[in-house]
Amino acid sequence: GTGGPDTLHAGNSLGVAVQSTIVVPSYIRPALPADLPNVLVLDEEQRLTPEQAATVGFYVRPYYQAMGAEEFAGMAGLQVIQTLTAGVDDVRPHVPAGVTLCNAAGVHDAATAELTVGLMIAAQRAFGVYWERQREQHWQHDFNQGLADSRVLIVGAGHIGKAIVRRLLPFEVQIDRVARTARTDELGPVRDMAALQTLLPQADIVVIIVPHSESTHHLVNSTFLGLMKDGALLVNTARGKVVDTDALLRELNSGRLRAALDVQDPEPLPAGHPLWSAQNLLITPHIGGDTAAFIPRAQRLVVRQVNAWLTGRPLDNVVASR
Repeated sequence: GTGGPDTLHAGNSLGVAVQSTIVVPSYIRPALPADLPNVLVLDEEQRLTPEQAATVGFYVRPYYQAMGAEEFAGMAGLQVIQTLTAGVDDVRPHVPAGVTLCNAAGVHDAATAELTVGLMIAAQRAFGVYWERQREQHWQHDFNQGLADSRVLIVGAGHIGKAIVRRLLPFEVQIDRVARTARTDELGPVRDMAALQTLLPQADIVVIIVPHSESTHHLVNSTFLGLMKDGALLVNTARGKVVDTDALLRELNSGRLRAALDVQDPEPLPAGHPLWSAQNLLITPHIGGDTAAFIPRAQRLVVRQVNAWLTGRPLDNVVASR
């Protein structure tokens, strides 16, 4: 066929069974050709019948769907699992042998970076305090930290980390970056994790944007937090389990550190959890990717991936292939 990478080609190639079913959420279906055969729409918390599962070749997980141990049961012909999240730590352990797992790297960059910068500004300029005063009809002028002239340390240099840097550049901040491996990319130098020892005490704001894995579980622990200077702000838009919640609570309630968290451990945050009443804390309920920018970007990704699968070309964003 003809057309760009976002134009679906309906032909099949070696390795794709003609009768294989493509499973997509309802908000993805309009991007696929109406006459494409064997497309099944599946929404959050809906499960396939055994007969449907047996025919699935390409499976797009709904964005909000909680991972269930039996989700892929009976999918004997499954070849590809496409998530609509950048993180796949909850899915990876359940991927059947021989199945390729792809994430949604790039889909959430703009929205998550936007929220990250928004949380930084909201915390630095005390928006939460002013919201409460507005409700009380109380007028009080304060001096706040602000974002300009701050030193920002970004822990993580992937797609979203880079998107955060690009949005921060006009704000007249000094940016340091660390990641698992030292390198230089189009945005400048990235130091390795050992540099945290010297960079944490200098940072006014520390942004966490690394995947959750064995190596990053509780990366932000009492030692990490203890290296941050008094009054510094921690922003986590990565995964809740990257931060040791108990260690963070001690620092927040002592008044020494501040935090803005879009992700928490546990999630959803239950009523009565100490984070709800912690000092110096701004909470949003894991809304990093939830904007109008999500659906068109998710649609374009799925069209490219299904097209590649049907025409035998390499898939993008492969994170596991067994």
